[in-house]
Amino acid sequence: MDLRQLRTFVQVAEAGSFSKAALILDVAQPALSRQVRQLETELRETLLLRHGRGVALTEAGQRLLAHGRAILQQVEVARSELAAGRDEPAGQIAIGLPPSLARQWTLPLIQAFQIQMPKARCAIIEGFSMHISEWLIEGRLDLGLLYNPEPSAQVSTRPLIEEALCLVSPLAADVGQETPQGSSQDVAGPIRFAQLSGLPLVMPQRGHTFRKLMETQAALHGVQLNVAWEVSSVGVIPDLVRAGLGHAALTAGAVRAHGALQHLRVRPIEAPQIISTLCLAEPAQRRSTPLARRTAQLLEAMARAG
Repeated sequence: MDLRQLRTFVQVAEAGSFSKAALILDVAQPALSRQVRQLETELRETLLLRHGRGVALTEAGQRLLAHGRAILQQVEVARSELAAGRDEPAGQIAIGLPPSLARQWTLPLIQAFQIQMPKARCAIIEGFSMHISEWLIEGRLDLGLLYNPEPSAQVSTRPLIEEALCLVSPLAADVGQETPQGSSQDVAGPIRFAQLSGLPLVMPQRGHTFRKLMETQAALHGVQLNVAWEVSSVGVIPDLVRAGLGHAALTAGAVRAHGALQHLRVRPIEAPQIISTLCLAEPAQRRSTPLARRTAQLLEAMARAG
């Protein structure tokens, strides 16, 4: 077994097909198939079952995938620590970002890598916080940013910034206290959580961190939330609100990242105030590398800079 065969197998397993893996690795599909067959022959096990939609892992394949990820991660640790002796991080690191941050941070993050760590490469994977947490545990990510993570023995987290959830409404909306007459501000006075009762809301799908925060407080305070529309992408919620389809509960930062702050009314929710915490996360049991530590410092600086 060599590392090239192992990398190929892991990539095919994660992509779910040889064709997708070939595109990612920029290698001809027959070459990938040949490497996996050689690996199966050497191990005397069938690792992948081919079907019309791609491939599925056998039981042996699932076991090898877990070992393969751990082996490849350890190789990156070795490379990174050797590079640290040259005072310049090298290797590759996979970073998970929530959609609202991926839109805003991907370009400056890559530019920062080019300038500060030219011998290192980052792979940025977008996903919801619950998925990023799973990918950290599975070994697909080295670092991730999570909103309001659940306590876990497998994922180590530390808080970076806190933001209050706000009621995001069309500029013409008339809900509770309004912006003072003659004012053109898009951020008006606070609104009490109880005043959200009955408002048509555009909400993320169940399980999303913002929705869980809202539903928890609604249950505690006896407030009935009226979910008029449910979408899987938080990034489109400001567009739906601007179109007059309802209101939303988002952070001002999420609206700002969308570039829609000037087109919407954003009002802090109070009584209670609902706080969303952005955390830096990494696998708890994995040894941190110099590259991971430098990347964590970079992410923390970006978070605090807003």
